[in-house]
Amino acid sequence: MAVFGSGTSSFGGRGPSFGFRYFCYAVVSVVLMFYDQKGGWLDTARYGLQAAIYPLQLAVNSPSAAWRWLEESFTTRETLRAEVDRLREDLRNQQLITLRQSALEKENATLRNLNSTLPNVIDKRLVGEVINVEVSTLRQRLLVNRGGTDGVYKSQPVVTGDGVLGQVFRIGPFSSEIILITDAEHALPVQDVRSGERTIALGTGKSTTLELPYVPQNKDVKVGDLLVTSGLGRVFPYGLPVARVTKVERDPAQPLSTIHAVPLAGIENDREVLFIWQFPNHPAATASPAALAVEAPDAAPAAAAPVKTP
Repeated sequence: MAVFGSGTSSFGGRGPSFGFRYFCYAVVSVVLMFYDQKGGWLDTARYGLQAAIYPLQLAVNSPSAAWRWLEESFTTRETLRAEVDRLREDLRNQQLITLRQSALEKENATLRNLNSTLPNVIDKRLVGEVINVEVSTLRQRLLVNRGGTDGVYKSQPVVTGDGVLGQVFRIGPFSSEIILITDAEHALPVQDVRSGERTIALGTGKSTTLELPYVPQNKDVKVGDLLVTSGLGRVFPYGLPVARVTKVERDPAQPLSTIHAVPLAGIENDREVLFIWQFPNHPAATASPAALAVEAPDAAPAAAAPVKTP
């Protein structure tokens, strides 16, 4: 009996069981996630943590940055000369494209009885450097060395010289996290330049593929069509190149087509990105909430007053 009593006393001093503690932690976690989802009160904490871990992120990236610097330092003179020649050729090609674009804009302005061409929708640009890449089937994100101190804001459009890259997902004082258009959680309103069809491009978790799952069978979308931003998502202005259609399959037994497209931006290759600001009153700017709102029908007219007979 003495042995049994001592065992009972020892068991009673251990405190709550593991299962009870696990239940308490789970309840606290669910409550915190609920209030963060509703009120976003953890954004301030995330903002401070971004500032705290930014030096660590730079330190982790330092070995690869140092190795790239060594490789660039030992580049031969012939390689540099070939690179300069290639860049000059690209510059000449871009000048020709710019001249052709200017001519098309003037022609369009003439057809619309306008006196001058429309100004560029992009008001300001900010160059950022990629310091970390996270590309997997679950997450397609970039970490860029521009943050709140540089004027970057949440959901800001981010592009490259080739096309749309993504938008700002989280910001810190000195860095920001970019969600790519190929992320499985990202959806982007687009428009087919050739046919004018509008739809939504969804990320697939693969850096080389976008999916257009909401296109009916009778819509005019073909392989090779260029997709641009439609300006209806309240993030990207109209006309930014997004992707090119690579696959169109139509099954008579299905109401929707199977369409895939490849992004134009170098998702994994570009080391520099552009944060853009747009003119709010430009015709190609994103649609405002007032323009997208559907007006409620007017209230039913009051009953007519009875006509008085003399």
